[in-house]
Amino acid sequence: QVQLEESGGGLVQAGGSLRLSCAASGGSFSTYAMGWFRQAPGKEREFVATIWSGGSTRYANSVKGRFTISRLNAQNTVYLQMSSLKPEDTAVYYCAGDRRGWATSSDHNYDYWGQGTQVTVSS
Repeated sequence: QVQLEESGGGLVQAGGSLRLSCAASGGSFSTYAMGWFRQAPGKEREFVATIWSGGSTRYANSVKGRFTISRLNAQNTVYLQMSSLKPEDTAVYYCAGDRRGWATSSDHNYDYWGQGTQVTVSS
């Protein structure tokens, strides 16, 4: 069974940076597409970024140019580097894995999910 564990969340001032990590155990990490989603209070979960097994990346328009997703297969870890953070980035951030190796922005396609890590951006 694949398990995903996020870390790196916290409180940061607007304009600051954070790096989230998601460590995977079990399964074949290098063959999965990995994604980041977020959910703010009272809102639906939304797509943030995805990186396919071959390294292709996709971003939500709201984070393009500010966030960077990357992966280190040797350590079964995917990262989300977040810069120029805004208060509207405040949310619980979730890591997800898709066994197909490629993924869209739809959370329905992902097979595995972490428990989430809180990111709070103060103004």
